[in-house]
Amino acid sequence: MRVWMPVRPLRGRLAAIGKGRFGKGGSVRRHGGRTTPGRRPMPGWRSIRGRVAVVITVPICLLLAVAGLAVHGRAEALGDARTTRAEVGLSLRIQALVHQLQRERGLTNGLLGGEEEFRSPLSATRKRVDTALRGMRSESAVEDVVQRHLRRLAGIRAAADRGTAGQAATLTFYTSAVNALYAVDPVAETATGADRQLRDGLAALRELAAAKESVALERGFLNGVFAQGAFHGRQYIDFTEVRATRVAALTRFRQVATASQRAALEKAFATEDAERATAYEKQAEGAADGSPLRADARTWWDAMTVLVDDLYAVQQSVGDDVRNRADRLSHDAELALAAYLVTGTLIAALVAGLAAVASRSLTRPLRGLADTAHDVARRRLPAAVARIQQSPQDSAQLLTPEDAQDTPDARLLGGAAEIAEVAASLQQVEHTALQLAAQQAGLRRNTTESLANLGRRNQSLVRRQLSLITRLERQELDPDALAELFELDHLATRMRRNAESLLVLAGQNPPRPTAAPADGLEVVQSAVAEVEQYRRVLIATVEPVRVRGHAVADVAHLLAELIENGLNFSPPAELVEVHGWYDAKDDTYSIAVVDHGIGMSEADKARAGALFSGSGSGEEALVTAPTRFLGHLVVGRLAHRLGEGAQVHLFDTPGGGLSALLALPGRLLAPAEDPSVPPPPARPAAVSSLLNGFRAGVARAEARNPQGASS
Repeated sequence: MRVWMPVRPLRGRLAAIGKGRFGKGGSVRRHGGRTTPGRRPMPGWRSIRGRVAVVITVPICLLLAVAGLAVHGRAEALGDARTTRAEVGLSLRIQALVHQLQRERGLTNGLLGGEEEFRSPLSATRKRVDTALRGMRSESAVEDVVQRHLRRLAGIRAAADRGTAGQAATLTFYTSAVNALYAVDPVAETATGADRQLRDGLAALRELAAAKESVALERGFLNGVFAQGAFHGRQYIDFTEVRATRVAALTRFRQVATASQRAALEKAFATEDAERATAYEKQAEGAADGSPLRADARTWWDAMTVLVDDLYAVQQSVGDDVRNRADRLSHDAELALAAYLVTGTLIAALVAGLAAVASRSLTRPLRGLADTAHDVARRRLPAAVARIQQSPQDSAQLLTPEDAQDTPDARLLGGAAEIAEVAASLQQVEHTALQLAAQQAGLRRNTTESLANLGRRNQSLVRRQLSLITRLERQELDPDALAELFELDHLATRMRRNAESLLVLAGQNPPRPTAAPADGLEVVQSAVAEVEQYRRVLIATVEPVRVRGHAVADVAHLLAELIENGLNFSPPAELVEVHGWYDAKDDTYSIAVVDHGIGMSEADKARAGALFSGSGSGEEALVTAPTRFLGHLVVGRLAHRLGEGAQVHLFDTPGGGLSALLALPGRLLAPAEDPSVPPPPARPAAVSSLLNGFRAGVARAEARNPQGASS
């Protein structure tokens, strides 16, 4: 092996080596593969059954979408009805609390006006207010109002009992609390919904609450005025505003209330107590100039209390009507929702059943035909093609009666005439494919033999050329001429490697004979001699080892491919390092080629690793594989020829680039010539760190793919 002179770059490369990561088209950093032959795809929407299912599923989905919208509408109606019922119940409880607060407000105002006889009924009313407040503790909105507006209720009561509270301020306190409760009343907002009767009932309940508050406020307000005996300050103006609010609310109530609700309201205002209260109101209207009022506050209070209680009864009746209407709407919505669900389910089940029957009647014969087609594609046709390709006989004479086996008649499976035509076409396709395979096998065999013959001729010529150059080198004394002969020698060495790569791919190249084992450093130097830019190769650390003779040429060839790969894909100023070490634990000698170039993606490394561990047919690899993957195949074929245990791994170089590791098992290593040779010196720390990184990478590769790592 010649390792001692430079050569010029090889301008013309064989197409099999290429210019990829290992030459065009032959790069180990490129990948590719073929779909596994005979693999039956999983059924999906691309199948006949799937497409029939799609055709049926689309209208079913549209039907279910329409039904879903209808069900959603019914569900919303049901939810609205239930929400309204709950809101009406809460509103009635709030109105019960408001009713008692209104009574306490009036009695407190009368007490502050000087009517001591109100003290006893005021005490009983306060107890009812406290009971109502405790019943509203579970309502967060009402509890918030209590905390913000009624937290001073105990102080107001105490001040009223002592007679130190201001009449106007006390009245304002109670009125603010009542207004705050009205603000959180669910029916106080604008009533909405599709049902007009329910909407009007909520509006009537809201307006009646406003009217009742005006009546109760007037009762408490005039209670204090009558106790004082006259209007003072702005009291008369406040009185007229309260009266106007009541009139407006009652007018709006009559517009939305039903006839029975209006009749109940008129009945409440037609009682003797209501008429007596009206008389007191007229007397108060005549005292606008501040003239004395001769009215009994107790009588006024009793009459107005009866009117307020009657209005409260009307309010409860309207609330019951609204709640009953919400109950009816909820019940109707439940029935409609159930009807929609049952109808939609029955329709979907019916359509699905019809679709299943139609699909089965169509797909059953197609399934039988597909099974036959898969049997042809996965068993019969590949077996016949493999027999044709592997036989040295004339391919046209290899067709057997089994190869011409007829496919079953699709009409026997219940299929239509069109399916029978497909079956006949399938049979014709099978015959045509067999004939084409026979012709292609012959053509492939001829092509491979021609290329292999050409490679052997080139190999023989290169060997003769190397012998001639060697003789000329021994005879030449001129240094300049000798340098040129060295260049020719190096160029011929690289040409020999390219020719051998072609024969390796064709599977017809026996290894170069080697008489005796060679030292590991000599093998590495031989590999370096077969690359163009050998000056950029740094043989860093190669621990002593001897490689058996039959493996020397293949190891040198494989290393040359890896080294040239690193040189081609590294910056011109970067060195490619070669390290070699022996691992006694695994009885393995590893040689690492480290570059600092462009690196490879994880996917590319995985595909390259798969090709490194493959052992496909040389003939098939040469003729059918894409040219950009031939470099992978050269490395993989050489590693496979070295036998079990020989592996090639790829790793990322720290700092950028790619590192390739060739692991040689102990059976390829020869014992040392002189057992007394001292052991190698201790490894430098940097080399030990690099070797540990390689070992860790190998362990990770074996953990990810134990079968592939050991192939």
